[in-house]
Amino acid sequence: MAAFVSRIWQCFNPPRPAKSPDALRFGILGAANIAWVPSTSSIYSPSAILTLSSPLALLGPAKSHPEVIVQAVAARNRQKAETYAKANAIPEVKNSYQDIIDDPNIDCVFIPLANSLHFEWAVRAIRAGKHVLLEKPSVSNAKEAELLFRLPELSQPNAPVLLEAFHNRFFPAFAFFRSLFDPADVEHVSAVAKIPWWATGMDDIHFDYNLSGGNMMAMGTYNFSALRLIFDAEPEECLSCDVNAYTEGVHDKCDYDAKVKFRFPSGGIGEAYSTLKGETLLKPSSLTVMTKEVVIPDDTLSASEEKVRSRELSLRDFIHGVFWHRIDVKDVFQIRAKGTRSVIKKWEENKSHKVYTFRDAGGEFSDLPGEVYWMSYRHQLEQFVNRIRGRKTQHWVTAEDSINQMKMVDMAYTKSGLGLRPTSEFR
Repeated sequence: MAAFVSRIWQCFNPPRPAKSPDALRFGILGAANIAWVPSTSSIYSPSAILTLSSPLALLGPAKSHPEVIVQAVAARNRQKAETYAKANAIPEVKNSYQDIIDDPNIDCVFIPLANSLHFEWAVRAIRAGKHVLLEKPSVSNAKEAELLFRLPELSQPNAPVLLEAFHNRFFPAFAFFRSLFDPADVEHVSAVAKIPWWATGMDDIHFDYNLSGGNMMAMGTYNFSALRLIFDAEPEECLSCDVNAYTEGVHDKCDYDAKVKFRFPSGGIGEAYSTLKGETLLKPSSLTVMTKEVVIPDDTLSASEEKVRSRELSLRDFIHGVFWHRIDVKDVFQIRAKGTRSVIKKWEENKSHKVYTFRDAGGEFSDLPGEVYWMSYRHQLEQFVNRIRGRKTQHWVTAEDSINQMKMVDMAYTKSGLGLRPTSEFR
């Protein structure tokens, strides 16, 4: 318990190193519904996962990064922006999003706006030469993704850096979990991500179709991304997509929960369940991976015998692992006759892991940077800065990755009958 309390305290009150003279200066587009000062009590609000992205994704991590300064914020309502800036010690408030993009002193732009605005403002920022940290989902649909991630400006020398902010993929536990299996051996994956019913409301942007709302655009994106990474492949088909959705007004066609099944090229099946109307008690997200039987070399066996293993792995809380997570591995071994496949001996071995730092992971990960109080967002920011500076990155969300992610989202919405989220007219 002491370690837990210490880790969480440091997450929100990290050491603050001196800022380097050439620190990257960030501007934030948007302050509505996120004028919040991070605190240890705030982490227990599930709505923070959906609506309080700036404090978690940038403001907190920037405190402990010597090469990052959050310089300015802008919002449609200047008063909200001023309140937000004061609460979070941001030096400047701009009159508009465009003012941030036009400021030559701003190096990077963070975009946590409603999904429907991602495309336009990311394009505007990139055309102005700004590096962009873009909240997920990157855009509203695959058409927008193709246009955004293949902008000519991104293929030029010294091009701006664009990153879709799938923060959980940068966390040590997620990297370690993926090292425990060969994607070619995976037969089935189940991904679950839930938000309690009381943490969302009808007026949330997640339930406005014109803002590209929907559960699969929110919690569902985590599940879909995890399935793609675990299979290390893109789905060939959406076999089913059963949704519950609103049908009135701006909420029409906005799903609030979805059960989706995909088939991958190996024949493996990925299932995803996400909801914004979950049970009263918050339950951690989860991944469960089942592998096929593989032959394990064993020199102690006779020529007529073989040793095989099937593995079941689970990662509980694959979204915000810094608060708590657990990796469980169950191996089922058999010694059997090669010809008849009759079982001679069968047994199980179980292990559990906690991986809050890459040092905890050990092996190939042991020398990677990070502290126990680094949230997934802090790991993500580290790699974002490294990419801008031309340094090596340990993990990255590539342009093709982001495009394929939106193709998968489109595949599910098409199968559901709700249709794709609307495409921006901005070009």
